[in-house]
Amino acid sequence: MKAAVVTFPGSNCDRDLAVAFERAGFKVARVWHKDHALPRGVDVVGIPGGFSFGDYLRCGAIAAQSPIAAAIQTHAARGGYVLGICNGFQVLTEMRLLPGALMRNAGLKFICKTVSLRVATTDSAFSCAYGRGQSIRVPVAHHDGNYTIDAAGLAALQAEDRIAFTYEGNPNGAVADIAGVLSANRRVMGMMPHPERVVEAVQGGTDGAPVFASLMGGMALA
Repeated sequence: MKAAVVTFPGSNCDRDLAVAFERAGFKVARVWHKDHALPRGVDVVGIPGGFSFGDYLRCGAIAAQSPIAAAIQTHAARGGYVLGICNGFQVLTEMRLLPGALMRNAGLKFICKTVSLRVATTDSAFSCAYGRGQSIRVPVAHHDGNYTIDAAGLAALQAEDRIAFTYEGNPNGAVADIAGVLSANRRVMGMMPHPERVVEAVQGGTDGAPVFASLMGGMALA
């Protein structure tokens, strides 16, 4: 399986994400935001955390207009997998590959700590290596992680089992404690917490590793 990790000006978790994919067995290609195409044979695109383009305008708004964005959208439209983490989640909502928006944290402060999450669904290639309802510990580091969606959109996410992860003890005011969501075809996922920061024991935990193991196993079965 092959993963492509995109780097924008201001990305700061791209190497971490590449290493997490590699540890799960992926071959990883690095992609620059000015590239107009993804490498051949890419199965999953990873959009990392950071502060793309300094978070000017809105977080992820400029990155969503980068040359590589069209290729990512084409990849997703063809049924390819896409994983956006933190700023990557923001980019995916700006691309309209995921519903909702990431707003300023309710407390109006940057949050950087490890939080508890609940695995809300295992019916996805991103979470099938977990147990449904499992509690995990994953770091967050964001200023605009308050997931917001209207009542109709929330109802659709709930009815279609498209909420991937929820917070146990909401740190940022997110609607329905949402920490991660899936696209309608379940092949695009965005999440604010950073699973790539907990994939080996030396990092203080391995609760993020199943995200990448899920992808390796889930895509092979798709």
